[in-house]
Amino acid sequence: MEASRITTPLSSPVPGAVTPRAYRCNCGRQLFFRNSRCLGCEAALGYVPSRHRVYCISPGDAPSTWRLLDDGSTADAPYRRCANFATPAACNWLIEPDEPGASGFCKACRLNRTIPNLSVVRNRPLWLSMERAKRRLVSQLIGLRLPVASKVSEDPQHGLAYDFLSSAPGQPRVLTGYARGVITINLEEADDAVRERTRVDMGEPYRTLLGHFRHEVGHYYWARLVAGSRWLPACRQLFGDERRNYEAALKDNYAHGAPAYWQQRYISAYASIHPSEDWAESWAHYLHLRDTLDTAASFGIDVEHADVLAAPFGPQDLWEPAASHAPEFLDMLHRWIVITGVMNEMSRAMGQQDFYPFVLPRSAVAKLHFIHCVISETRLEQGTV
Repeated sequence: MEASRITTPLSSPVPGAVTPRAYRCNCGRQLFFRNSRCLGCEAALGYVPSRHRVYCISPGDAPSTWRLLDDGSTADAPYRRCANFATPAACNWLIEPDEPGASGFCKACRLNRTIPNLSVVRNRPLWLSMERAKRRLVSQLIGLRLPVASKVSEDPQHGLAYDFLSSAPGQPRVLTGYARGVITINLEEADDAVRERTRVDMGEPYRTLLGHFRHEVGHYYWARLVAGSRWLPACRQLFGDERRNYEAALKDNYAHGAPAYWQQRYISAYASIHPSEDWAESWAHYLHLRDTLDTAASFGIDVEHADVLAAPFGPQDLWEPAASHAPEFLDMLHRWIVITGVMNEMSRAMGQQDFYPFVLPRSAVAKLHFIHCVISETRLEQGTV
């Protein structure tokens, strides 16, 4: 590969990507989202969430401040590192000049209400895995221009918070879930062996830490964007009435399992339990779709030329074929079908499970389109597309 190819900048905005994932150091070395130091030139790095980019940084004039280095030149007002940079969370995000900084935490870490007991050595790498997944999620939410505010320190009424908890001996097991703006995640979900055993025991084709984060935040955004809004009647028509007794639905699922027809109506068996879970599963899959396509575009992966035969969906499969966002959604959907087909074959080439072990029924496509419309309108209301 020629040198000019190796040093091609990937830090400029990627057309169509709301959250670019490929970056370059000023020395030309490839950088990734979680990096805090360049492995080539040893430059210090920091992620600026509002710019969706990892930057080289240098010490600022004041103590504990940093300035961005853009193409070798020092620019912008001073930034600060997140207080979790030096903790097991290893946060590489920067606090921006106009952000409230009394807590010393970045926009992602300010969402934490309860963190694991770090005096327990085993908890430290598990918390790191939790935070990496959360940062990936939050960066995408910011890119989508969705409201992201801390229930702890910024918006007690409408904000979002996380409790990372462990089950105590002799006490009821901590359940991952959502309630009134607070997402609780059992720390065991960050243990790969435990999570895989749970996946197998429950007969799930897919179970990841990032998937948990995307699913649970779907419940939060239903409350923020749909409940009491003009979207609610259409949402109930597509997903069902969320007022249906949840405990009864859960008991029925445990007793009888998913309905035999679930593959024709839902994105997953879990989605068939209750309309609220159908929404959250569909929301998570939409975030999977967007981030994967953003990542592919960021690295210059062109799915237009992939030799994959796929049965494309048409306007008749959408929630609202006449919606202004219908063409862009269909384009994303078809690119998603192509890239997941290729990635599944690449996973099989390595003897791994399928990258995307799901089949999209037409009813699920309509649900994904509805979510796309809700998010797109939210972006327009924020003054951006």
